[in-house]
Amino acid sequence: MKLLVYSAKEFEKVPLTAANDNKHKLKFVREALDSTTAVLAAGYDAVSIFSGDDASLVVLEILKELGVKYITLRSAGYNNVSLKSAKRIGLKVANAPDYSPHAIAEHAIALLLALNRNLIQANKQVNQYNFLLDELMGTNLNEKKVGVVGTGRIGSILVKLFHAFGCEILANDLKTNHYLESEYGVEYTDLNTLCTKADIISINVPLTYETHHLFNESLFNNMKKGTILVNTARGSIVNTMALLAALKDGTLRGYATDVYETEKGVFFRDNGKTGITDMALQELLASPNVLLTPHQAFMTKEAIKNIAEITIYNIDCWQEDRGCRNELGYETLIS
Repeated sequence: MKLLVYSAKEFEKVPLTAANDNKHKLKFVREALDSTTAVLAAGYDAVSIFSGDDASLVVLEILKELGVKYITLRSAGYNNVSLKSAKRIGLKVANAPDYSPHAIAEHAIALLLALNRNLIQANKQVNQYNFLLDELMGTNLNEKKVGVVGTGRIGSILVKLFHAFGCEILANDLKTNHYLESEYGVEYTDLNTLCTKADIISINVPLTYETHHLFNESLFNNMKKGTILVNTARGSIVNTMALLAALKDGTLRGYATDVYETEKGVFFRDNGKTGITDMALQELLASPNVLLTPHQAFMTKEAIKNIAEITIYNIDCWQEDRGCRNELGYETLIS
């Protein structure tokens, strides 16, 4: 099968080539998939896309006309794909759901610790030979109430990690995980109650119609003063303008995030020479109580290797006309 890999990063090429083992013809392009770059897929059976690529209806129709039959995502999230449209026009879509939930969960903990203990500021100070401690006060995680919003693969690992720190854990999810309740003392509650009680809140839900701007002005108003919010899910789950207001009025003591609401055109590229025009992003970056990383939570050797292997597995399944456990369909949207 001929596979065109959109948004290909240098660090992906070797793992994907190794996982492929000469089974399929691969071509890597740096361009992201959108309505103008879709023509690059002419003559290819399948395309592989990343979380920032555009697989909306118009793009899918172009791919279909060019002869593309399959789309495999190098990500767990698939909010950038119009699944209903893909199903209707006969395109099969699969994701990489289990590539490494530990990578994401561990990055969330790293963000929280770095922000809470002022590690970025401390490193900056000592490199200027300033060894004062006055601006470096943090808090213990032990005995803090942590709200885990979403207890799926990543959220469940975070529950275990927070439990190891000695935290009291509140959770919110459509489904109650009774194992987490019995083994880690997790208390499931509604989102508003979680926000009124938690000292730290971690977002671990997928971006859907229901979760878009889930964290909005109303929810921020329910939070305890001085809450820390951690987001390694998707940027659009948080309303950026409401977030900025919550940071200013002290509702949030800090925001640690690996994602941003409008990443397209900014993330996954070096903007050092051109700068950025997004004023809200500029304000976030200038905030001393915000720690933002460039959507790198998945960036571990293990995770990249797993993504490559899952990507090729999906193509193998379609090539051999056998069931693909990662294939998405309309039922995924309503499950």
